[in-house]
Amino acid sequence: MNLSRIAKMAAVGVLSVAAAFGLWQSTVGAQEAPVIIPPPAVDFQPPGNEAKAIFAGGCFWGVQGVFQHVKGVKNAVSGYSGGEANTAVYEVVGTGQTGHAETVEITYDPSVVTYGQLLQIFFSVATNPTQLNYQGPDHGTQYRNAIFYQSADEKQMAEAYIAQLNAAGLYPAPIVTTLEPFKAFYPAEQYHQDFLTLNPSWPYIVINDLPKVAALEELFPKEWQKDPVLVGSL
Repeated sequence: MNLSRIAKMAAVGVLSVAAAFGLWQSTVGAQEAPVIIPPPAVDFQPPGNEAKAIFAGGCFWGVQGVFQHVKGVKNAVSGYSGGEANTAVYEVVGTGQTGHAETVEITYDPSVVTYGQLLQIFFSVATNPTQLNYQGPDHGTQYRNAIFYQSADEKQMAEAYIAQLNAAGLYPAPIVTTLEPFKAFYPAEQYHQDFLTLNPSWPYIVINDLPKVAALEELFPKEWQKDPVLVGSL
C-alpha cells in the first residue's frame, strides 16, 4: 500500500491517526539530506512582475510548503499536471495511470526571485531529483520529478542546469527529472492546500517535509521568509 495515500486518507478521516502512524513506523525512513548545489551558470528572468513555474517533486504537500517560504513567491498551489482534466482527481491520480504528477504551480515576482533561484531550491531542498518515479516513501509515476516548461527559454535553462549539476557530481546518481511541455494545471482538492502549515505535527509532515523547510531556512537565508504565503480557500 502506498504510504502517502495512507497519510492522506487519514487526513480526511478514513483512517485514524494512530493506525496510520503505526503503518509509517515500520516502513518510513529518515528524511534524506538536502544537497548543497551552485546556482545555475545562466539564469532566466521573465519580464514583468509576475510569472509561473510548474514543478513536480513527489508529494505536493512538501513542495508547496517549501516554496510558500520563498521570498518573491506570491502563491504556491498544489495540483495536478500531465494528464487530462477529467482525471485530475486525487483518488484517480493515485492509481498512477493518468499521466498526472502531483504538481505545484508557483506564482512569483521575477524581480525578487528568478526562475533559476527557484530551480536551485527545487533541486537542493524540495525534492531528490535522482529518484525515478518515486520520492521517499511515495511510489508511482504520479510522484515523478518533472519540470513542466512553458517556453523554450525555460526548457533550455532547465536542460543546461541539469547538465551542470550532473557534471558537478554532487549527487550520488544522475538526475532523472523529466522536462515536459506544460499543457494545463488543475488545482488539487481543498484539503490538500496549505497542508504542511495547517498540520505541522502530522507524522508524515514531521518525517518527510519539515526537514525540507528547515533546510531552506539554513541553506537559503536570503530567499527565506518566515511567514508562508498561503492559498486559503480556492
